[in-house]
Amino acid sequence: MIGKSFSVKVLGHPITLIHGDLTVLDRWLWIKDRLPITKDKEALIEIGCGTGAFTIGSALRGYQALGLSWDERNQRVASERSKICKTNEAKFEVQDIRSLHNRQDLHEKFNVAICFETIEHILDDRKLFKDITTCLKPGGRLLLTAPYYYLNPPTVSDNGPFITEIEDGSHVRRGYTVAMFEELCADSNIVLEKVTYCTGFFSQKITGLNTIITRINPLLSWLIILPLRILPLIFDKAITKIFNWPPLSICIEAYKPRFN
Repeated sequence: MIGKSFSVKVLGHPITLIHGDLTVLDRWLWIKDRLPITKDKEALIEIGCGTGAFTIGSALRGYQALGLSWDERNQRVASERSKICKTNEAKFEVQDIRSLHNRQDLHEKFNVAICFETIEHILDDRKLFKDITTCLKPGGRLLLTAPYYYLNPPTVSDNGPFITEIEDGSHVRRGYTVAMFEELCADSNIVLEKVTYCTGFFSQKITGLNTIITRINPLLSWLIILPLRILPLIFDKAITKIFNWPPLSICIEAYKPRFN
């Protein structure tokens, strides 16, 4: 953690996007295209913020951003990085998102809600989806990603078995389809505007390689993977299309109606 914090001091927020697997940067690039810079003090909430890269990035784009996570260590790291990046608009709270319904102080307070690769860890995804929607003001937007049901599993564990009785941090379902998100949006009275995808062939393969080498030596993995990170940015769209390679994540944009 100390080394990573030092790198944030030297290189700022961008380094938080390439500390680990390549999917983080893929998702941030997807977010940026859908999160215009604001000077209107719009409020944003991130459900399941990890170590805060997206919450901090949102604050740097002008949003008053709140990141929620159950992990106290992650929240300490996120707060430390936020101070380093001088993002006073980013705040972090320890919160079990399964109990989000109890946070009435957050209901209808946010212009934007973001949630990335989190819902697949929650047994009652229907409730979580409704709770996130409740946090949005009328006219608010939801940006959410989750594993694509028809992905090519990057690891053996991505084939399951999926635990459907307890929540221990593992995936409780394979992933999501367009129809599943249509169902969740309709159930929460939110309009599904657009479905897209992110993380293609090279991002998936290099992330898998990163996972393997990290088990041996994290520093070695960093040195080997760093020069390869340019490949997805240049070639992923073309290679994914040519080989019809399924994406890793399905991404949705949804809108909470202003009028009942």
